[in-house]
Amino acid sequence: QVQLVESGGGLVQPGGSLRLSCATSRSIFSFDGMDWFRQAPGKQRELVATVTSGGTTDYAESVKGRFTISRDNAKNTLYLQMNSLNPEDTAVYYCGATSGGQYAWGRGTQVSVSS
Repeated sequence: QVQLVESGGGLVQPGGSLRLSCATSRSIFSFDGMDWFRQAPGKQRELVATVTSGGTTDYAESVKGRFTISRDNAKNTLYLQMNSLNPEDTAVYYCGATSGGQYAWGRGTQVSVSS
């Protein structure tokens, strides 16, 4: 069973940066794709960034140019570098991964952007 554990969330001022990490229990190469989602209070979970097994990335329009998804294969870890944060980025951020037709979720990490 795949385990995904997010970390790196916290409270940051507008304009600040955070880097989220998602540690996996298996090799990054074992996944068909990996994603970052977020869910703000009272809103549906939305896809923020995705990376395919081949390394192709894609982003939600609201975060393009500010967020970067990346992988460290040696550490079996997925990252989300978030810059120029604003209050609208406040949400619980979840890591997700696809493997063999199944989807696994982490438990999330809270990101709060406030002055």
